[in-house]
Amino acid sequence: MKYVSLLRGINVGGKNMIKMELLREIFSSLGFENVKSYINSGNIIFETVETDDNALSAKIADAITANFSFKINVMTRKISEIENLVENNPFAGQFENDKDLHVFFLDEDLRDEKRELLLAQANENEMFAFKPRTIFCLLRISILDSIVGKGFIDKKLKVSATARNWRTVNKIIEL
Repeated sequence: MKYVSLLRGINVGGKNMIKMELLREIFSSLGFENVKSYINSGNIIFETVETDDNALSAKIADAITANFSFKINVMTRKISEIENLVENNPFAGQFENDKDLHVFFLDEDLRDEKRELLLAQANENEMFAFKPRTIFCLLRISILDSIVGKGFIDKKLKVSATARNWRTVNKIIEL
């Protein structure tokens, strides 16, 4: 089965630096096959017979900690799940630039009260939609000026997440 692991917070601002070549080697050493990476932010596509997303994420996070002595969060999804997100984009046709739409991959599904808390922050510049373990965020402002860019998901919702823009999400399924 084909998967993608989305690593949070590597190669950003000079912190948690990992060369993609070395990361691909680590994935291969874990028994994963056909390992590919896309850009330097930690998008690793691979194949495995294992089928538990959370177990895969934990295995990868442990290997990264063992090899680099820092801990990061890893979100793993079947490629078919990513394809489903693309096919069922709640903001299809509502944006011109792929950098305006962000997909936040969560380590757990949001409970209703957390969805309500985020929706209460929505306005014409920041719109949200939900899929299982996923938040779509359409921004008409810079992500740096948005509540999600200022850590709302981590700090207020207390959910671990990693985001990718729409172009990256589409590129992942192309690979």
